[in-house]
Amino acid sequence: MSIRIRDAAAADAPLLARWAQAMAFETEGKRLPDGDILPGVARGIAEPGLARYFVAEIDGKPVGTLMLTTEWSDWRNGLWWWIQSVYVAPEARRRGVYRALYAHVRALAEVDPGVCGLRLYVEKENLAAQRTYAALGMRDAHYLIYEDGLARG
Repeated sequence: MSIRIRDAAAADAPLLARWAQAMAFETEGKRLPDGDILPGVARGIAEPGLARYFVAEIDGKPVGTLMLTTEWSDWRNGLWWWIQSVYVAPEARRRGVYRALYAHVRALAEVDPGVCGLRLYVEKENLAAQRTYAALGMRDAHYLIYEDGLARG
């Protein structure tokens, strides 16, 4: 079995939106409305300055995804690449799909002199994900994330 990683295309948006909904429900019990998530994913794919999506495939079938966004660091004079919207289809879990996605992104970061590192956030209770990230060499950065969401519409 080989896992192929490719950039997402516009045609992937409906699948990636469904996976984002599944991930939000599995990890946080949140339901993401179709009217928000599908246009959001489609826009992220269409506008590379916003996000970059990758799709993992086994035998030509999509089995997982992750999205990258960037954050400028004046402390390091470089970009942090944030790993977000990670999802692996249930039938493909424990088969190295996330490991392949992470290795692909890490290899891209290593050859880009403007990138200072990779970051992600994880739910405090998602111990399985935390073990996976630690096994790949990531460590707790000792930050908490606060937010102030703006009500729209």
